[in-house]
Amino acid sequence: MPFHKLVKNSAYFSRFQTKYRRRREGKTDYYARKRLINQAKNKYNAPKYRLVVRFTNRDIIMQIVSSEVTGDKVLVAAYSHELRAYGIEHGLTNWAAAYSTGLLIARRVLKKLGLDETFKGVEEPSGEYTLTEAAEGEDGEERRPFKAHLDVGLARTSTGARVFGAMKGASDGGILIPHSENRFPGFDMESKELDAEVLKNYIYGGHVGEYMELLEDEDEERFRSQFQQYSEDEVTAEDLEELYTKAHEEIREDPYKKYESDAPKKTKEEWKAESKKFRAVRLTQDERKARIQARIAELVEE
Repeated sequence: MPFHKLVKNSAYFSRFQTKYRRRREGKTDYYARKRLINQAKNKYNAPKYRLVVRFTNRDIIMQIVSSEVTGDKVLVAAYSHELRAYGIEHGLTNWAAAYSTGLLIARRVLKKLGLDETFKGVEEPSGEYTLTEAAEGEDGEERRPFKAHLDVGLARTSTGARVFGAMKGASDGGILIPHSENRFPGFDMESKELDAEVLKNYIYGGHVGEYMELLEDEDEERFRSQFQQYSEDEVTAEDLEELYTKAHEEIREDPYKKYESDAPKKTKEEWKAESKKFRAVRLTQDERKARIQARIAELVEE
């Protein structure tokens, strides 16, 4: 009988440590998280904030989060579906929407902390690379800007990615996010320079407008499929820049504006029924047995 070495013996299992649940699920990069939340000891337990950006199929979620031993604490949150209150009804996950959501969360956190008048940010985006600097407060003393570090999660940080649109919006909104210019659309890897016009085009949805015009000329069926809602609301490629400009102005005026719809509001009971609609009902043992017997009877009949 050949020799068989027992690799995973009892000593191995006594030392084995189960990985964190979110690591097992593949949801959190703990290598990156450790470096994002570690605070220097000379900061005397001051919270270290990070700008968390996550994309779903239909929404953009942004939060200003600090970490404590008891868990993460969310200071402010903003969602791209809230942009409907500012006139942006469609394309809520594109680059321009990411920029607007970043602007929204920046103005919210500054208003909450009473810094919105001191740090105005970039009121008319030109696509230039800027970082928020210290400003003079109402008492004449220098005020440092609110600082947060970008947390992209598991998203790929390729040049021109939407997460950097969200970061640019928050940076132009008046908070300090340490970053460089080499991941914005329009950055040339060879000359190491940023084309501000290309970045400005993305901020105001110009790239979407160009694509709309291209499809309208070359493939009308595909245009109707992809931009049907734009057509129904009579939003053309020429209207996009004005639409986003107006939205940016309104966000600065009131970052907590609520969306008002003409649709009738659902009651609490209706929302409960809606949530239960997709809930899977767990069967009892007797119900499972009866289900199996019914299935066997069907197969026998066949």
